[in-house]
Amino acid sequence: MEEAERTLRAEELTRLGELAAQLRVDAIRCSTRAGSGHPTSSLSAADLLAVLISRHLHYQWTDPRGRTNDHLIFSKGHASPLLYAVFKAVGAITDQELVETYRQFGSRLQGHPTPALPWVDVATGSLGQGLPVGVGIALAGRYLDHLPFHVWALCGDSEMAEGSIWEALDKASHYGLRNLTAIIDINRLGQRGPTELEWDLDTYRRRVEAFGCQALVIDGHDLAAIDEAFGWARQATGPTVVLARTVKGKGVPEVENQPGWHGKPLKPDMAERAVEALGGVRQIRVTGPQPESAPPAGAPVGEPLTLPRYDKGAKVATRNAYGDALRALGSRPDVVALDGEVSDSTRADKFGEAYPDRFFEMFISEQQLVAAAVGLQVRGYRPFAATFAAFFSRAYDFVRMAGISRADIALSGSHCGVEIGADGPSQMGLEDLAAMRAVQGSTVLYPSDAVSCAALVAQMVDRKGVNYLRTTRGKYPVLYDNEDAFPVGGSKLLRGGGGDDDVALIGAGVTVHNCLAAADELAREGIKARVIDLYSVKPLDRDRLLDAVRATGGRLLVVEDHYPEGGVGSAVLESLADLAEPVRVKHLAVRGLPTSGTPTQLMDQAGIGVSAIVAAVRAVEAPGQ
Repeated sequence: MEEAERTLRAEELTRLGELAAQLRVDAIRCSTRAGSGHPTSSLSAADLLAVLISRHLHYQWTDPRGRTNDHLIFSKGHASPLLYAVFKAVGAITDQELVETYRQFGSRLQGHPTPALPWVDVATGSLGQGLPVGVGIALAGRYLDHLPFHVWALCGDSEMAEGSIWEALDKASHYGLRNLTAIIDINRLGQRGPTELEWDLDTYRRRVEAFGCQALVIDGHDLAAIDEAFGWARQATGPTVVLARTVKGKGVPEVENQPGWHGKPLKPDMAERAVEALGGVRQIRVTGPQPESAPPAGAPVGEPLTLPRYDKGAKVATRNAYGDALRALGSRPDVVALDGEVSDSTRADKFGEAYPDRFFEMFISEQQLVAAAVGLQVRGYRPFAATFAAFFSRAYDFVRMAGISRADIALSGSHCGVEIGADGPSQMGLEDLAAMRAVQGSTVLYPSDAVSCAALVAQMVDRKGVNYLRTTRGKYPVLYDNEDAFPVGGSKLLRGGGGDDDVALIGAGVTVHNCLAAADELAREGIKARVIDLYSVKPLDRDRLLDAVRATGGRLLVVEDHYPEGGVGSAVLESLADLAEPVRVKHLAVRGLPTSGTPTQLMDQAGIGVSAIVAAVRAVEAPGQ
């Protein structure tokens, strides 16, 4: 019996070796045909993937959205030749598609993986992102879905220098994510030469263990050792990290462990020799272990949504309205919330108190905050993530990649602009509108009062793409009735509207209140000012702006608590750039470096206060001239 088992094991090892050779051959073939790609980075991890997809990845390839499927994330997305070779091996794509379309215009086999492929959860390629996203998926599996799927993230050793990797391991340990395994392909060579630690696996091990994860150090080309490590990882009591010592370019002696080959395909003659040495082209098909069955997920059913109501004229901060509305949305079981240890300021703590089982604290780890939100939406949840607007800049690459992933997430940035007061410029979000507007497919909202804020939060929950809401620290009067509608892409006319208006004052958020006060003062001087609340910064209400241009003879004054580049003013000017009619836009924004002070002092100093608005209107060419 023991001899038979050993024979079977030897046969299995032979089969795995053949599969690994096929993955190497196919990675070479597709990258050489394309004339670009990262074959050497793929060759080093081929043995790891051969064992994983054959024996440990529980996945139904004909049903990529299956609830109990494992998740495979290529954090080292540049190794896409290997990933696509895996897709061929499991029958998801054909050999022809792999070899003839890789990296070609119009192909779904792009240079780095994206969800254009149904087996790819998120876009990768910006290093240090796949594992943090995996944390979000694993959080969903353990705490929300309660399903037995496992998350496997293949990482490169170069990206171990990214702080986001260690944020991920820290949170994986904190939440006890035993359903998460990071596989680190330690091939020693990065893009320009040796990595920071090269093959110092003991240092890797000590660092991993210091973050509370279990480290498994193996030879990444020993198929039996790989198999044992993966089997152990699936049964572990906490998050695991497989530290695999590998050789870059493994299987091709001409490039093995040689610098200068990162991101370079083999020339046709070299590729031909390599393929021949590896045993030629194969058409092995893999049927790995199947996931456990589970009943299909039903549509989320909760209590009817009842948004908070506010008395007109009452002073309420929009950050408070965000918390109130988020708590109300908690009636939907698919809504989850995350925060970066500032929930008492962002007011996300209101959701946490009401729904602690769906609230995840990411502490001061903004990259992991956004990544976890992206991971949670992979599993069908509707995540809301909040922190100070200024601190989203630390996670901006994750926001950018979320746009490429077509991830559906809601972000809330509080403490915006000089209005926050005495804390000073380090805490002031003054660049966030520009950053969020630049994300492909994003929505950017900036409500001026509690009613509009709550209504917009309610719309974010089902809106596609990256949705960003900017909230204000201070309390300001409620301007609207609770029954008013605030469609995304719309705006509100708060003063004027006649054909004889002299000027249009355009604000968003806090500056709407300054515009209203300025309009009242101007009215006493006989100047008719219409006031527009441009609560939807992207998409913009161009029709409202065109009407203002025609009614005022093109006299527009845009006021924003943001730096002049890329914010509300830029959005207005861009929307009117092709207009044949003359437009004279005056743009008031924060143009200097703020200091500490009261909100009123700082807005006056920045030239966005009431007196500055009045003075700017007076300076506009007199009506009728």
